[in-house]
Amino acid sequence: MRALFITLPALSALTLLLAACGSQPPAPEQNPAGVESRTPGAIKVDTNPVAKVQPDTFDPGSIAALKDPRSPLSKRSVYFDYDSYVVKDDFQALLTAHGKFLSVNPKMKMLIQGNADERGSREYNLALAQKRADAVRKALVLLGAREDQLEAVSLGEEKPVCTESSEECWAKNRRGDMLYSGEF
Repeated sequence: MRALFITLPALSALTLLLAACGSQPPAPEQNPAGVESRTPGAIKVDTNPVAKVQPDTFDPGSIAALKDPRSPLSKRSVYFDYDSYVVKDDFQALLTAHGKFLSVNPKMKMLIQGNADERGSREYNLALAQKRADAVRKALVLLGAREDQLEAVSLGEEKPVCTESSEECWAKNRRGDMLYSGEF
């Protein structure tokens, strides 16, 4: 039998060669472990232990969106300037949301109640409030609602939300309220 003699440098080289053959590079989807600093200044502590939750999104076509305070559909009033029945630009997004909702939900009905402040005669306020309700109805039809889904009525000055005699209070009473099926 023949003896095999290996020198120390050759043994080291052979060990490295065998070690290199036996290991595989990490798979591309694996991330190598990072180096962590243990110095006191490098430690970051989350001062808010509560998990951050993203707000749920709502479906603007869902009937539940009518009651969801995050939904524009939960807002139901369009306010008007004094002695005017022109829908202000501020309310176009609100009316667009309601128009889309009605177009997606053809069985839903809406009652639009026109309102006026206490100034002016009873007849004048009834007529102005009707024009306000009609303006909201026409806007909703242009934005996708069907005529047969909408009814516009005048309440005149009979349903105030504020009873003080001030401009701030009167402004709250110059409105068109949108009520859906089951709310009237």
